[in-house]
Amino acid sequence: MALKPESISLTKKAAAAAEEKLAKDVVALDLSNQGILADVFLIVTGANDPQLEAISTEIQLQLNKVGEKPIHREGTGGSSQWILLDYGDVIVHIQHPEVREYYALEKLWSDCPKIELHG
Repeated sequence: MALKPESISLTKKAAAAAEEKLAKDVVALDLSNQGILADVFLIVTGANDPQLEAISTEIQLQLNKVGEKPIHREGTGGSSQWILLDYGDVIVHIQHPEVREYYALEKLWSDCPKIELHG
């Protein structure tokens, strides 16, 4: 199944919001041909808990402006090292560097193409 244009648009908006809060290593993976529920994983790194929260808040704020609210959130409001925002077709992973390295989602989904975020 082809990646939906609205999924690409939502991903780019979320990535831009993350970058506003200085997220690092912003990567979007096209999962549309994998037969799972989501079309896209957006993976970003934040240096510490306050930055993870700031990135999460900014993404939610910017996507709310275009009528999108997360279906589910995990890891917010505490000392989580991984915040997940589920927007249905787009899943946002906001991780500490060590968590990102340990779980290596990019390696796990290495057969999936990356989505160009700036263009």
